[in-house]
Amino acid sequence: MATIKQFTHEEISKDNPLFSPFKVLIETAFYGNHVQTIDSLQQAYDLAKAAPGTIVTDMPIAHAQDLGLKEDCKILVNNDGAIVGRTAAARVIIDEPGIDRESYRRLIREAVYQATKQPFYKTEVYVGLAEDFMVKSHLMLPVGFEMNLYSYMLNFQLVNDTFTELYQQSKTYPENDLYLFADPTWQHPDFPNGLALFIPHANVAAILGLRYFGELKKATLTLAWATAHRNGFVACHGGMKQYHLPDKTFTMAAFGLSGSGKSTITLAKHHDHHSTVEVLHDDAFVINAQTGATTALEPAYFDKVQDYPLTDEAVAYFLTCQNVGVTLDSEGKKVLVLEDLRNGNGRTVKSRYVTPNRVDHLAEKIDAIFWIMKDNTLPPVIRIDDPTLAAVFGLTLATKRSTAENIVGKVKRNQLVIEPYANPFRSYPLGEDYAAFRALFASQKTACYVLNTDEFNGKKVTKEVTLASIDAIVEGKGEFKPFGPLAGVSYLALPDYPVDFSDQDYCKRLKERMEIRLDFIKAQETQKEGYHALPTDVKEKMAALVAQLS
Repeated sequence: MATIKQFTHEEISKDNPLFSPFKVLIETAFYGNHVQTIDSLQQAYDLAKAAPGTIVTDMPIAHAQDLGLKEDCKILVNNDGAIVGRTAAARVIIDEPGIDRESYRRLIREAVYQATKQPFYKTEVYVGLAEDFMVKSHLMLPVGFEMNLYSYMLNFQLVNDTFTELYQQSKTYPENDLYLFADPTWQHPDFPNGLALFIPHANVAAILGLRYFGELKKATLTLAWATAHRNGFVACHGGMKQYHLPDKTFTMAAFGLSGSGKSTITLAKHHDHHSTVEVLHDDAFVINAQTGATTALEPAYFDKVQDYPLTDEAVAYFLTCQNVGVTLDSEGKKVLVLEDLRNGNGRTVKSRYVTPNRVDHLAEKIDAIFWIMKDNTLPPVIRIDDPTLAAVFGLTLATKRSTAENIVGKVKRNQLVIEPYANPFRSYPLGEDYAAFRALFASQKTACYVLNTDEFNGKKVTKEVTLASIDAIVEGKGEFKPFGPLAGVSYLALPDYPVDFSDQDYCKRLKERMEIRLDFIKAQETQKEGYHALPTDVKEKMAALVAQLS
């Protein structure tokens, strides 16, 4: 994607748009005498192993040498305090309207200065795993947070000879590397919940007063997705895999927030009649808008552990764990206590080897996109044939907050919310994402399905039902019936989940949910000075849908 940019002396100028004030401010911090370079994964492991607060389990790391570690390395654990999830309230996007850039420049200058009073580490990784999309990311964070440094180097692609050669062969774009300055020890009275400041146009961010590792991972992806978006890619917070059947392949993407079932759907094992299921990733990838090819952004998986007992075979592929318990087993060895017994949103960085048929790039176009919702007015599966409506349903993806988030204020965790395209990490106007996804449905003829993983008519939609439904779609089986009066919408007929449009109470609830979506669309016209305003056809399409339910 973006090979190393070497600047001549003439190019190092205020006239060069790549040298914006924020970029210069944050990159400069990386070169201080107080900053030590860590470029070996084993070195990062040794630092993390010796750090106060780290727990060294007696559980070995599988494929240690393949990862760049010694054979005797063990799974490491560290635990945060009260906050064990991402803090959305801390995010500030400098490019949005109404942001006082100069005040934030002053704030970051002071944060960088105060950081010189303590020693820091820095490292670099690749984000994007194929020639179609690669960008280098640099992280700087203080001594005392060695576990976050080590997890970061595990989660993204370590700089090595193989990937450096691939990076140098990748297409060049007029972009900077990514630079993340992080200081979890930072405090400021105006930002009691911390500050995650993003300057997407400059490819830099400052993550301040936030200890949770997921802040570093998602901050990096926020910048990488913005870079991809500017250069002809569709940014995707979702899972991607490809089925290889005897007579065809079927490539599918599943979009959902943490806790919606995205990882379960992407990483699930399937019936023996599928000769192979190749997995691209369960969280982050990009789509080339011209070719439809997809590229994974990370080699590892940062997954919740709530559904993993210690006996699960996937535990063998854990590398680090965050916010989980540890106990002694019958042999006196330190082992993990999972399933969120200690707290919600326990996490692990899990290696790519957990997936037998893992790939980093898929050249084929996407056959189907699945929007994962938690909306109990929808049957387990609906199909949407109209490209505009398909993009609108992704735009108004309805779900519930999960334990992956640190909730600030009066927001209720189980309250139904709308998160467009399941991506709370967007740093550019929403209308641009709508246009990109609509083009996939219209130009590339990608099919669209909505999966409800909550409950329907009081009956839980289990993961077994969801996976069996996807299998039926992949194999061209299953009967779809018209979804009441809604033109271009049908549902998968399942005996245990009947749809009854003669039930007036159900019709009323369904209409109310569609009206919530319409209200959300209308609200974008006035919020943030219309920064996220949408094309007229979006409102018209959803209004027409509501009218059909009247």
